[in-house]
Amino acid sequence: MKKVYIRTFGCQMNVHDSEIMAGLLREIGYGITEDMNEADVVLLNTCSIRQKAEEKVYSQLGSLKKLKKERPNLILGVGGCMAQREGGEIFRRSPSVDLIFGTHQICNLPTILNKVIRERRKVMAIEEEKIDQEEVKAYRADKTKAYVAIMRGCNNHCTYCVVPSARGRQRSRPPEGIIKEIENLVEEGYREVTLLGQKVTAYGKDLRGIDFADLLERVNEIEGIEKIRFITSHPRDMSDRLIKTLPRLSRAAEHLHLPVQSGSNRILKAMNRGYNREEYLKIIEKIRSLIPKMSITTDIIVGFPGEREKDFADTLSLMKEVRFASAYMFKYSPRSDTPAERMLDQIPEEIRLKRLHEVIDLQREIIKNNSHLRKEVE
Repeated sequence: MKKVYIRTFGCQMNVHDSEIMAGLLREIGYGITEDMNEADVVLLNTCSIRQKAEEKVYSQLGSLKKLKKERPNLILGVGGCMAQREGGEIFRRSPSVDLIFGTHQICNLPTILNKVIRERRKVMAIEEEKIDQEEVKAYRADKTKAYVAIMRGCNNHCTYCVVPSARGRQRSRPPEGIIKEIENLVEEGYREVTLLGQKVTAYGKDLRGIDFADLLERVNEIEGIEKIRFITSHPRDMSDRLIKTLPRLSRAAEHLHLPVQSGSNRILKAMNRGYNREEYLKIIEKIRSLIPKMSITTDIIVGFPGEREKDFADTLSLMKEVRFASAYMFKYSPRSDTPAERMLDQIPEEIRLKRLHEVIDLQREIIKNNSHLRKEVE
């Protein structure tokens, strides 16, 4: 039996995409291995959200170059968001790569791989594909907790973000398919599901007669599911209806990941986030009034173009006010083909790094003084 090794970079959606890749290749006879050295095929499922993520991939490809020389028949592939954005540039920078497949081509992976083997040439496939990924049976290493994609893509167009170009426009799955998938997972012994999307709170806006609150209520009714999680939420879609639904969900974890990105109204506007500081804090107030023990986590970006000391101070003060249970904190990373990259007032690297250390230190202090906040955080 031939074996494939898959390494995943990036978010939970990428992890689930790798599960789909593994499921597809198992169907055509491949075994899944965690040892790269015994693999016949090595696939890197990549992230493109920050420059550092892409640098990690190229570093890994540099290491694989030696392995490819030792084993000429080894097939090396790059898939995912970076593949979608970089395309043929990956072949140029890493000639040892045999195949490139973007986010729209995951379900065509067996065909693409077989073409490489049969024709003994490099293949790139990044164009839009027509196959529904959710019709594929994913291979999950964890047998009790499962990711379930409820939508893909995003329509928000934050000025720093590459998701719309890497993942495309928002596409919500019909609820019937989601419910059926979760019911099947229950039959297989799964007890916890995490509903995935670039912006799950916007679920259903491209469908008729259903929104995210409706979907959560339907999932909550499925017997056998013990815990429901979802990621990632967006403040602009946290409606009063959704907030009032959450405490009625007996199976929902008391954990909400709600990225704020900045505490400054001026920077939030420049980011095109679609809400302001006051609206975000109002959401937090409503949630905690209904679910006092809710653990709230977030994402924060410092050093965004034009961020003044006052803007940064606003972020620090918001962190102190909300008291997040945990936070993913980053210094702004310019991404090509985004409006933020073209903004004139870019912040020097040393200031970005200094501000990053400050928010990390503050968050550590918040957790130290409020350890109970992490109750429901994974």
